[in-house]
Amino acid sequence: MSKPIHVIGGGLAGCEAAWQITRAGIPVVLHEMRPLRMTDAHQTEGLAELVCSNSFRSDDMENNAVGLLHEEMRRCGSLILSSGDAHRVPAGGALAVDRDAFSAAVEAAIRAEPLITVERGLVETLPPEDWGSVVIATGPLTAAPLAEAIRAETGTDSLAFFDAIAPIIYKDSIDFSKAWFQSRYDKGDGADYINCAMTEEQYYAFVAALVAAPKTEFKEWEKDTPYFEACLPVEVMAERGPLTLAYGPLKPVGLTDPNNPRRPFAVVQLRQDNKLGSLYNMVGFQTKMKHAAQTEVLRTIPGLENAQFARLGGIHRNTFLNSPEVLDPVLRLKARPHIRFAGQVTGVEGYVESAAIGLLAGRFAAAEARGEPVSPPPETTALGALLNHITGGHTTGRDVPDSFQPMNINFGLLPPPDGKVRKNERKKSVAHRALRDLDAWLGVTDRAAAE
Repeated sequence: MSKPIHVIGGGLAGCEAAWQITRAGIPVVLHEMRPLRMTDAHQTEGLAELVCSNSFRSDDMENNAVGLLHEEMRRCGSLILSSGDAHRVPAGGALAVDRDAFSAAVEAAIRAEPLITVERGLVETLPPEDWGSVVIATGPLTAAPLAEAIRAETGTDSLAFFDAIAPIIYKDSIDFSKAWFQSRYDKGDGADYINCAMTEEQYYAFVAALVAAPKTEFKEWEKDTPYFEACLPVEVMAERGPLTLAYGPLKPVGLTDPNNPRRPFAVVQLRQDNKLGSLYNMVGFQTKMKHAAQTEVLRTIPGLENAQFARLGGIHRNTFLNSPEVLDPVLRLKARPHIRFAGQVTGVEGYVESAAIGLLAGRFAAAEARGEPVSPPPETTALGALLNHITGGHTTGRDVPDSFQPMNINFGLLPPPDGKVRKNERKKSVAHRALRDLDAWLGVTDRAAAE
């Protein structure tokens, strides 16, 4: 195949799409605007940079839908999952990665692939038809000229939401006379997180300080933009009620403070952020506090009194398409079918989900280019359920087509198990059915031989 497929955007979705296309023997031109044009969230020019957490979340394929999605992507030959597996860091039952090593591994694989040409530069308009097949995977931080071109073409405003980033702390600045290593319920290696316990008095003082701290002020046109519920700033959670954090990211269950026989009232957890173990990410601490307030308030947490920050938290405005209205079932723009969309801009939330849609867009584009049937995965798989959500499944039985909102993968998106299954076996039953159906879609008849 001499005519390349163009992929716009060098994030997780774009890199995954490009990789999948070349697995079919088709050349790719991968466009990335950084470093010529940076975003409010990126810090480097590297491909597949992780701008928020370093976690791909649970890796439990039988009991957690994102773990099932991990396994499905591995079976599809995902570059993002193979790079994540190669550079994982301790995180209990989760798949967390050394962010710099992960990005470097993805970029090395892309640059080593002779069928991929990386072009640095800004694509400001929707590509014309003479480009041929195109995958737009520019993410939620699409450059303004291209975002405006997309908005003008679709005839509807993109929806938008705010996304927040958690601070990262140098491990050697943490006071281990107060903090300790332990995973909740001793999962993983049993000591994958750093924990900072709070008494009831310390907790309520901390919540009050969060609520009172000065916050980032939004521009007038941003004020009605909603937050994404799965990634709320910590102070927004605190504002919803004084115990919200104690029952959320600061819940003390499954942890034992070796410095105090009494159960903590609340616990702040930090997760390893790089393979060296020198940096730790504050779990659930996405924040819109101003930088000076962050250092002041976060240093009131026991064990973090002298914390030094490698990165402070922040907040940025994300945009996404009203995908059920503008995309067809195989991710093509209805108004311009030579263009597909992939990644978070389609209305999925999370690193893994974004890469998963990139994987599908790449496979669909490759099949189309080869003159083969473009076949979506079964809706009984995590990949198929996620695709179904963003291409219309969320409106089933409802008269509110404009209700579309970003979604993480969850078992609620998959059909219930076949037949009668005990309640505690339902997720496992759905997961095993998903993997059987995925193998059938992939044409794999002998999984052991395929591995």
